[in-house]
Amino acid sequence: MPPTWTEMFRAFGRIGLLSFGGPAAQISVMHEELVARRAWMSERDFLGALSFCMLLPGPEAMQLATYAGWRQRGTAGGLLAGLLFTLPGALVILGLAFAYARWGGIPLIQQAFLGVKALVIVIVLQALWRISRKALSGAQGWILAALAFLGLFALDLPFPLIILAAGLWGYLSARPAPDEAERPVASRAASLRTALIWLALWMAPLALVALAGHAFLTDLALFFARLAVVTFGGAYAVLAYMAQAVVETHGWIGPDAMIDALGLAETTPGPLILVTQFIGHLAGIGQGGPALGLGAGLLTLWMTFTPCFLWIFAFAPHVEAILANPRLRGALAAITAAVVGVILNLSLWFALHVLFRRVEDVRGLTLPDPASFDLFAASLTCLAAGLLFGLRTGLMVALPVMALAAAAAALIP
Repeated sequence: MPPTWTEMFRAFGRIGLLSFGGPAAQISVMHEELVARRAWMSERDFLGALSFCMLLPGPEAMQLATYAGWRQRGTAGGLLAGLLFTLPGALVILGLAFAYARWGGIPLIQQAFLGVKALVIVIVLQALWRISRKALSGAQGWILAALAFLGLFALDLPFPLIILAAGLWGYLSARPAPDEAERPVASRAASLRTALIWLALWMAPLALVALAGHAFLTDLALFFARLAVVTFGGAYAVLAYMAQAVVETHGWIGPDAMIDALGLAETTPGPLILVTQFIGHLAGIGQGGPALGLGAGLLTLWMTFTPCFLWIFAFAPHVEAILANPRLRGALAAITAAVVGVILNLSLWFALHVLFRRVEDVRGLTLPDPASFDLFAASLTCLAAGLLFGLRTGLMVALPVMALAAAAAALIP
């Protein structure tokens, strides 16, 4: 017997409110609530669902919540679970973005954000360490990670091309299994209809702003629609591509605001990819004030998260067949290895912009001016490393400590 809607609301509402600390912590909260506490899913089903969600582009934790809701009460249950996982964080991000736009330029607050920026460097390095331990188990993984890093940092190759090439290599190099030719038992026609419906819903706002002739909103919607399709490997994997595009290509926000956005997104419940909403709000405010900022953030939210429902509702009936395909597992393993190189590039990008006052493009390479090295920023980064790696404090402790430490230093004569 499926759970009641009241039980669904309580369970997934609790998950949404407690989902701090990134995908690993969020998945742990879901496991505790859905497997250990309520027994709505078996251990095998939960792990299988997680593997399935990792094969999809987009935030795997949000998709896992959506899939779990779908298993209990169909499409309506999936919608409820996905929305409850995302909306609490989205509301917090909305408030933080407008507060940042209003008060972020005050010198003391800017100084406090230097502590946040230093913490972000260590957060990304922590993610790099955690993911590399799982992804780089053999020579092929190390080679793919190195090639991904060089492709982004030295050759300035497009991020989607890196992910596509890694996935294609993993798919073709995987050994086929005897039962690989088996087909899903669920109706392909039904899945195709579902995909087309959600594709139309996803693209509707883009079509509206394009028909209205609003160039900025059209560019914004197109960019985040493309981003939603290539976000394999989690938010950290795509942040380097996103940061360079919104800062250097489009000029919607500055590098400092980009790093601040990640730091603030780390403190909210829900998926880390909500950082895209923060960027949308800031970009809109910069282009046309608060009203456009509100619309741009909501449009970004729609373009980022609607495809999650498309992937889950179209492919969920085929989970068992998908997980049995060794070529898809090989593609996922290769993409995950390449993601290590992508996150290394992100770490370097953040570190250069925090630790040096001047960063220049020299023959296609992003290089710092050694004379502009910021000793205070480096000291703050060491403090952040001591908090996270040494004392093992959580983000909710480290963030205010770093902000206060940076602000207090500015008050010392």
